[in-house]
Amino acid sequence: MGVVNVTPDSFSDGGQFLDPKQAVAHAEQLVNEGADLLDVGGESTRPGAEPVSVAEEIDRVMPVLESLLTLSVPISLDSRRPEVMRAAIDLGVDVLNDVNGFRNPEALEIASQSKAGLCIMHMLGEPKTMQQQPVYQDVVAEVHAFLESQAHALIARGVTPSRIVLDPGFGFGKTLDHNLALMGSLAQWASRWNLLVGVSRKSMIAALLAKHSTEPPRPAAHRVFGSVAAALWAVDQGARLLRVHDVQATVDALAVWSRLKQTVQD
Repeated sequence: MGVVNVTPDSFSDGGQFLDPKQAVAHAEQLVNEGADLLDVGGESTRPGAEPVSVAEEIDRVMPVLESLLTLSVPISLDSRRPEVMRAAIDLGVDVLNDVNGFRNPEALEIASQSKAGLCIMHMLGEPKTMQQQPVYQDVVAEVHAFLESQAHALIARGVTPSRIVLDPGFGFGKTLDHNLALMGSLAQWASRWNLLVGVSRKSMIAALLAKHSTEPPRPAAHRVFGSVAAALWAVDQGARLLRVHDVQATVDALAVWSRLKQTVQD
């Protein structure tokens, strides 16, 4: 899943693809590099991000979505707002990716009435405040319980399980220890659910790369190799989808990894 941020303030590439023509060109490049799916978002959900209005989000994403629907890969809308979801579904997008996990009753209803694939993500709180001392009694149990609850709410409304993807929401109201615990639990979930993992260029990668706790975090663009390593781990644990900024690097790494694994198994 290649990331297409049509925003001025995303943590990794904010402002680079705010112009629709630039966003479309970037999306086409990601497809050429091997992306099987594109995820288009018009609101930054990085820690501390300010929300945007529904109208502004729609104005950002709709021209891009309309252009990308002519491509040969499925198109996903990354949004937590029912109004944006409805507009995208009416346009013909293939997937709804909700960082709010369809907690909004209207979003739940729109999702269940659509024929789209549905990605349920866990987030503790709101983007603006989610990283301000997040606390769990048992992060794995709590995140898993939320995701399963939302999945069953969709299933109860007639959604087939094969349309549902679960995303633990790495970095969305989680410390590094929380993220590592969730990464270590992926295999427990993968036998029952389709899993999406999105850790590309995130602060957890910078933290894992740091030689000591006082070292300044690497800039997002310098976290590519660490992100690819985490992606390989996630796939080995059973993840079916990877949400990434660096498609070519990830595709190449997966190709070599899978070929080597096949050789050893044969």
